Amino acid sequence: MSNTGDGYLRRLVRRLTSDVAELDADDLSERSRASGARRACDCKCGEQAEVLGRVRCVGMAPRASVPTLEAELYDGTDGVTLVWLGRRQITGIEPGRTIKARGRIADRDGHKVLYNPYYELQNTA
Repeated sequence: MSNTGDGYLRRLVRRLTSDVAELDADDLSERSRASGARRACDCKCGEQAEVLGRVRCVGMAPRASVPTLEAELYDGTDGVTLVWLGRRQITGIEPGRTIKARGRIADRDGHKVLYNPYYELQNTA
């Protein structure tokens, strides 16, 4: 059998035997790579980065009397917290939505954070 057939069979068996969360993470990672965004796991503190992923959760956290909207973005490899200072909500920023965000990666308690990122809401299709 040719290498192409072996690769197809291997991918098919993997798709049939993997759990849904793992397949979803693979699809997110592939979509992120195809869009030209960096994988979140490769982003380092202080670097300018553009990441694409799905919002897992959104919450408002008052930090020092300033409203703060936070969203966890997951791209299939790692999570990045998006933080908008002085905002209580942003239309379109909701769980399940795919977003491309750009900014400088910061570190907060060992987690990757983008403060006031430039963002683009992606089509759901």
